[in-house]
This record gives sequence, structure tokens and C-alpha cells, in this order.
Amino acid sequence: MFAPTQQHSTALKRRSPNAAFLSSTLRAGSRQHGSFPSTMATDRSIHSSTRRSSSNDQLLDAADTTPTHLALESKTPSPVTISSSSSQMGPSAPLSVLPLHMIIRSLLTTTISSSPILLPPSLWLMSVLAHTTNPLLNPDKNPLLRVFLKGTFYAQFCAGETPVEVGRTIKGLKDIGFSGVILGYAKEVVLTDAQKKELGACSKGKMAEECIRNEIIPWAKGTLETVQLAEPGDFVALKFTGAGRQALHSLAERLPPSPALADAINSICSLAAERGVRLLFDAEQASLQPGIDDWTMEYMRKYNTVPGQALVYGTYQAYLKSTPKTLSRHLRVAKEEGFTMGVKLVRGAYIESDPRHLIHDRKEGTDACYDGIAKSLVEKQWGDVLQGDLQMPSVSLVIASHNAESVKRAREICNDGEAKTQVAFAQLQGMADEVSCELVCPINPENWREQKRVKSQAVEAYKYLVWGSTGECMKYLLRRAHENRDAVQRTRSGRNAMFNELLRRVKGIIGVSV
Repeated sequence: MFAPTQQHSTALKRRSPNAAFLSSTLRAGSRQHGSFPSTMATDRSIHSSTRRSSSNDQLLDAADTTPTHLALESKTPSPVTISSSSSQMGPSAPLSVLPLHMIIRSLLTTTISSSPILLPPSLWLMSVLAHTTNPLLNPDKNPLLRVFLKGTFYAQFCAGETPVEVGRTIKGLKDIGFSGVILGYAKEVVLTDAQKKELGACSKGKMAEECIRNEIIPWAKGTLETVQLAEPGDFVALKFTGAGRQALHSLAERLPPSPALADAINSICSLAAERGVRLLFDAEQASLQPGIDDWTMEYMRKYNTVPGQALVYGTYQAYLKSTPKTLSRHLRVAKEEGFTMGVKLVRGAYIESDPRHLIHDRKEGTDACYDGIAKSLVEKQWGDVLQGDLQMPSVSLVIASHNAESVKRAREICNDGEAKTQVAFAQLQGMADEVSCELVCPINPENWREQKRVKSQAVEAYKYLVWGSTGECMKYLLRRAHENRDAVQRTRSGRNAMFNELLRRVKGIIGVSV
């Protein structure tokens, strides 16, 4: 359980008038959305080394697979439920836990995504919709377009537009067997080229007030509402650059967050601690990552005070050659200063924009780095990749990967009872379902009912989703479509897995009929 501390309800000591204005605005916004619970529900612990699990990439890896949904459905995302026929089919087919409509949508979409003929025009169309200023092409203003998108791509990757829809989606995933969700806020602050050139002036005078009103406050309100929508034990993804120009300027210059932004972040951390919701601080491009690391470590010091249970997690990208040394240095600081290290491990999401010399020369190098770091953190032992001279600190780990082999390696350590760290696994909603469903299925078909009954022995598996209006989610959906393009082989694997599952169900029906 995350124990609230005095720091959780206290902002930074130095507050500017702008920060005070922000704080009062956020409080007013919170009252408008309803009161927050004063105590946290019973904590759901993550997989421990004392338990034996059942069987078995940024969020996740930008080069990982994608099952995507393409069949028209109702206007609101339908809850994910397990049909009785699916639930009786046994664990030898992991995808049997998915409802039929999800299988069909995933099959249709991955067929498009793996097609060199169909994918390019689909990407072009989605890019137009994501960046359009034409009301006819805006899903939030064109009801027909909204109905189509919401029933297809939106339903595949997103949680919903309203608290009711989000709650229904979360419940559906938990009914399937997932431990919970990683929830993100889809709306992004879009800066003009002129605004990007004026970052240095965003902390003074009228421009500072404009940045706070139009960028920091909307970002903070959206993130606070996301924390409120998440349930105890869930995660919320937090992207600093979504807060606009003041955040970009401070990160680029490796400065502390501005007083207004610091006040917002503290409010978010305080509410998360109160509700038992964990925060994943997203990685960014290499030019901003050192600043993000500085902020992440500072908030870990303040909020990761409960041994073995992190509230704040940093994101580490294994495709960067520097990551093992960076993580080793952070682990050393955590050990020396006595706080729990929260780590979300991904392969990397900015391969197209980060300088090439910073990235491993070959995919095999990234794979070895990822698996080596994961093994060391799960077992709490230094190795050839992650090296150090002090005893490892307390660590909470999220293995965020669509790579089946990496997930299998880490899962086997947990299965063998060798895990010395809190471990959770995560994949994007609508992607790598064949990997995710392995995590929620028992490994031993002969002992399936017994293993299903003892849920505490299963590893923790999460799905990452964003919420917001259909229009607000378009840029997120476009990124998911590009990931399909960059991972054609894995997309084909996902397509084949969905096809085989559909075929298995058809054969079962025919067999029963005959």
C-alpha cells in the first residue's frame, strides 16, 4: 500500500503567484469532477519472488506488433467480455479468452497493416485526419466519421470518451484476466513553429501566464482526471512535454520544473498516492531525456519512500547504448539515499528522431541489452549488461514489451521462483494480444482449473490505453498505425495468431454440430 506522507499533500515551498493560481484552479477543477476518496483501497501487490507463477515493445516498443480492430460496432466502445464458449475452451489457446468481435476486428486490421498495398493509403488518410483543420474531416465535428472511427480503430486502442466508457473498458479487461490498465490522457498541446522558437520567454510576464492558462492547467486537469479514472493498483502514464512550452524549455536546459509546473506535478503525485495509483513518467527524445531523468529521480526521492513499492517510475529505453550506465547510476543513487527505484523498461520509441550513433548498431544489440537489464532487475543481481558495485536497491519493475522472447525469458524467472523484485508485464491495448493473453492464461492445461482458482499465483499483466474524444485520440492512433508499418513481421505474426484462433473456433462449432 502506498502510505500518504506530508509530502504527498504539500507542493514545493517556493510558489510564485502563478503557482498559487494554478493550485486554486486545480482544486476547483477537482471539486467540479467530484470528491476524491480520502483513503486508498486495499493494495494489489505485484508478483513477488515468494510466489510461483503460472505460464507463459515504448509502450511500448515502437517496433513491435499490432493487432488492430476494424469491424464496425456500436457508437460507444462495447465492454470486453468473455463469452461462455470462449471461457470453456481451455488455456492451450491463449487467445480463447478474447471475445469473438475482438478476434475479427484484430484479424481485419492486421491484414491491412501487414499489406504493402493497403497500409500506405491507410497511413496517409489517418495522417490527414490527425492534422486536419477541415471540420468535415474532424471526427469530433463530423458524426458519421466519428461513428466509423470509434467503432474501428478507436475501439481497438482507446479506453473511451467518458468516465462511464472508460470504466466499462477497464472492467472488461479485468474480466478477461488482466490485472489492470495503464491509462493515458490522449489530448496533446500542439505548439506552432513560432511558439517553439519562443521557449525561452515562456517563463516571464504575460507569456508565462498564457502558458499556465492554456498549456499547464489543461494538462494538469486532464492528468488529474486520468488518475481519478484509474483504479487502485493501476498505472497512469505521464508525459511531461504535454504540459507545453515551460516544460519543453526546462527539460531542454536541464532546469527544475517551473513553480507552476512543479505545483501541478506535486498535485498529480499527491492524488496518485492517495488513490493507490502508480505513475509512469514517459521517456522522450534523447535531447530531452537528461532533463526528464533529473525530474524523475527527484520525484522518486520524494514519493518512493515505501520499501519495495514505487509510486513513481522512470522509463528506460534499451535501444540507447547509454542506458545500462544511466540505469546503474540511478540504482546506485537509490541505494545510497534509501528510496525505491521504479523502472519501466522498453526497447525505445524515438528511433526515427534520435541520433543514430546513440542507438545500438543492430537489433541484436538492443535485444541483448533489454534482456540483460530485465534479468538483472528481476533477480536483483548485477550482470554483464547492467553492472554495479553496491547491493541493488529495492526495485519495482514494469516489463513493457511486445517481444515474445523477452517476455518469456522474464516470465520463466518468475515461474522458477527466482524473482526478487516486484514485476508487472505490459503491452499496448490492441497490440501483441497473443503475447498478452499468454500472461493471463495458466501454463498447465491439466491443472487449468486449479491454477485459475489461485489467482494470486499469476503474474501481473496490464494493457496500456488512452482516453479522450475520437478527435483527441487521432494522433495517438496515427502513431500506432506507424508502428504497424515498422513491425510488419510481428504484425503478420499477430494476424496469423488471430486467424488460427478464428479457425479453431470455427472447427469447434463444426465439430459440435456434427
